Amino acid sequence: MASVERRVRDGRVSWLARWRDPDGRQRTRSFARRVDADRFRSTVAADLVRGHYRDPDAGSEAFGPYALAWLAAQTFDASTAEAVESRLRLHALPTLGSMALRQVRPSTIQSWIRGLEHLAPTYRKVIYANVSTIFTAAVDDELLTKNPCRAPSVRRPRAERASVVPWSRDQVLAVRAALPDRYGIVATLAAGLGLRQGEVFGLSPVDVDFLRGQVKIVRQVKLFSRNRQVFALPKGRKTRTLPLPASVRDELAAYLTQHPVKAVTLPWLHPGGEEHTVSLVVTSRESKAINRNYFNTYVWKKALRETGVDPSRENGCHALRHFYASALLDAGESIKAVSAHLGHSDPGFTLRTYTHLMPSSDERTRRAIDAVLGVTEVYPAAEEQASPQAKGTF
Repeated sequence: MASVERRVRDGRVSWLARWRDPDGRQRTRSFARRVDADRFRSTVAADLVRGHYRDPDAGSEAFGPYALAWLAAQTFDASTAEAVESRLRLHALPTLGSMALRQVRPSTIQSWIRGLEHLAPTYRKVIYANVSTIFTAAVDDELLTKNPCRAPSVRRPRAERASVVPWSRDQVLAVRAALPDRYGIVATLAAGLGLRQGEVFGLSPVDVDFLRGQVKIVRQVKLFSRNRQVFALPKGRKTRTLPLPASVRDELAAYLTQHPVKAVTLPWLHPGGEEHTVSLVVTSRESKAINRNYFNTYVWKKALRETGVDPSRENGCHALRHFYASALLDAGESIKAVSAHLGHSDPGFTLRTYTHLMPSSDERTRRAIDAVLGVTEVYPAAEEQASPQAKGTF
């Protein structure tokens, strides 16, 4: 199965270990000392018997080419693939790209992580996750025995989850009023239906059933690099049907009478995709799909400044989704229903994000036990103790 033979070339003695790998290929490796050749032969023979054989040359491929080959094999949608490629190109390949996979040690990873400290915590965490997944793939491909990113000595980037602080009803109404007439409906749809920004930009009147009071969320407008826009399914490829509140219905109907819908043509899924034409509720002044970069910079942040709201990332359009979720929870809606309305794939994520906004169950607990034990003592109503951040209908 494995052997060692003595070789002499040009008067120099070497020792050649020979073996056949699991695929039946003849393999050799040369050593200057017999003891090293014997040790290697014994290790290879034992690994072959145990089924633990790994190609001694495995892991010699550089991280960069392997990472790009890994990315090309993924089934990400086009925008996700573009984002991962950008993160690797900007923040991983400059340091790790030319190193052989087996050369990357836990200490290498720790030093690389430290070099990312100038980036936002959440962004660092995502970059690290991408690189760690690539090394996991190398382990699965039997190029490495361990993932250096998962060594106990590596301190992984962590992003502390900040508690969501929803806007008040007055804040929502003030920002909506500060938006130009053409774009006020964006705030109404986001706060009244809990839509993501891209879903607002991709909503068509044909998705709205005014008679049954329902809205189907079946597309979004996504933005690629160089401001290339496409139509795509909602995040997670999850379509959903939402109840249409009367307040949102009436305002949307009034808006559509004042602003005739415009047909917009964009590629589907990726910039080179088949073109689709959709009549959109809200469009730009040029009758095009709204570009989120322009909208956020020149429309949304301007409205925030006019109303005294900090134009930070936390107060982006997503703040209106938080308002929607907090209003539903304050009204006693279940986490499962809120999760479905928001289009989350996991109700657990919804619970982790918004659990602190749920009304206290203390009063219900007291009443349940008191009803069983026959006690009639009255405690202050739970609603008087609850935070009023989302009180009132939109």
